[in-house]
Amino acid sequence: MAEITMSGTIRDVVVVLPSSHGDARGRFVESYRRSWFPIGREMVQGNRSDKEAGAVVGLHYHLHQADYWYVTRGVARVVLHDLRVGSPTEGATEALELGGDTERGVFVPPGVAHGFASVTDLTLTYLVDQYYNTEDENGVAWDDPEIAADWGIADPILSDRDRSNPTRAELPDALRPRFGLRT
Repeated sequence: MAEITMSGTIRDVVVVLPSSHGDARGRFVESYRRSWFPIGREMVQGNRSDKEAGAVVGLHYHLHQADYWYVTRGVARVVLHDLRVGSPTEGATEALELGGDTERGVFVPPGVAHGFASVTDLTLTYLVDQYYNTEDENGVAWDDPEIAADWGIADPILSDRDRSNPTRAELPDALRPRFGLRT
């Protein structure tokens, strides 16, 4: 049976340690179950991201979409930051490791900025509860001093998009997520 814990840092973030079963043939892991996430909805799209060691992706966030991340190969350092106005944990930043020797997944609610650094070459799979929508694809600067993310990467490989995201202070009010509002 999986071990489900709420983040001690950011409200509504859920960390899952699924049970793993193995023998001489290999192993089996139940990596996702809808019932693990009390505020979650049905996941409607699955995605995969393959990155080289040293890549940093994010910080991205959605006003309406939740994500569930699980690393199937390699190690990721995941950074989360609560952007939600009115959240009891507004402004909190958290880093955790996914993959490697530890089976772990993370549920990221809408309004929580999320990104990852590829500690090794990796494959990250993620489920989302909304179909891809460019109108709900937002970003905040990965290196914003107010967020103070520790990526664990000295010289990150970044996309042009991630290099140009605004700081938290520069986000327009219309793109600031509100705690408890979700459509």
